[in-house]
Amino acid sequence: MRVHNFSAGPAVLPEEVLKEIQENLVDYKGNGLSVLEMSHRSKEYMEIIEGARARLLKIMGLSDEYVAMFLQGGASTQFYMIPLNFCADDKVANYIDTGAWSSKAIKEVKILGKKLHIAATSEDKEFTYIPKEWELSDNAAYLHITTNNTIRGTEWMIDPDVPADVPLIADMSSNFLSKPLNFSKYDMIYGGAQKNIGSAGATFVVLKKSMLEKINPGLSTMIDYNTHASKGSMFNTPPTFSIYVIGEVLKWIEGNGGLVGMQKINEEKAAYIYDVIDGSNFYKGTVVKEDRSFMNIPFRLPTEELEKKFISETTANNMINLKGHRSVGGCRASVYNSLPMESAKVLAKFMIDFEKVNK
Repeated sequence: MRVHNFSAGPAVLPEEVLKEIQENLVDYKGNGLSVLEMSHRSKEYMEIIEGARARLLKIMGLSDEYVAMFLQGGASTQFYMIPLNFCADDKVANYIDTGAWSSKAIKEVKILGKKLHIAATSEDKEFTYIPKEWELSDNAAYLHITTNNTIRGTEWMIDPDVPADVPLIADMSSNFLSKPLNFSKYDMIYGGAQKNIGSAGATFVVLKKSMLEKINPGLSTMIDYNTHASKGSMFNTPPTFSIYVIGEVLKWIEGNGGLVGMQKINEEKAAYIYDVIDGSNFYKGTVVKEDRSFMNIPFRLPTEELEKKFISETTANNMINLKGHRSVGGCRASVYNSLPMESAKVLAKFMIDFEKVNK
């Protein structure tokens, strides 16, 4: 029996996709070898990676003005690649700080000695909301946002407006392809695949091709986006199996109604849990309602002792990874695209029953 996996990442994958991978693991579609063994230059693998790139842009509704890349190093590598590529010495990197991951991205800008401007921050209330106003610096190289805060549980509900001459860059690691967005408003979108669209090991980067003309000269080969865009993510050996998994998950998303279908399912899943929290004096949400994430739901119980008991009993009942991030404590349910509806229902019922016994 599979457990109910509320991990913030690597996250649950669709069971249908896992079975498809299992069926083809040893002998991929009659080719006599596994994708794990396949040359990334082979015809068979080129069909896999090119299919994944094309399907990704199709789902996002983006034209050939954009290029999709699958890289390595996680979103954290992009934290320093972005300012190195796109912030010239006379420009200023602009960031909206909404918590841990945007703060880490900001730290890399500081390490590199680039000019930095914090356009807005929600640090004053411990990152429990999304700023509604921001102020860009003069000579802005770009504005960077993190669309979903995995740890704190906040999510951007709008696509922010910026002047036409200021590129908009977004780390979408933990809510990517969970709902329709106007992706064409963004000049760069990136994130780790291991939360919503695949397994650990691959990083997706979707870049407007005009951004390639803005790249600073003299960069080392591997940190220059031109290298990877011009070589179709094949300058060096890509994370082949992770990209294969991404391609299969993208097919699954299409088969479940695309982004409109994902949004409907995700809102329903989150509602099961939020309804318990909202109807209770026992559980307490940690962010303002208008900004709370549909992907990551943090909550607290009356005491830390009860939280430990809650984690222990959920684990014993096949609900795993509900412990909050170590930096904030409490509990957290991550309800990404692939989490089955049944898992949300089971958790919600358990929360109701646990409150009755422990209130």
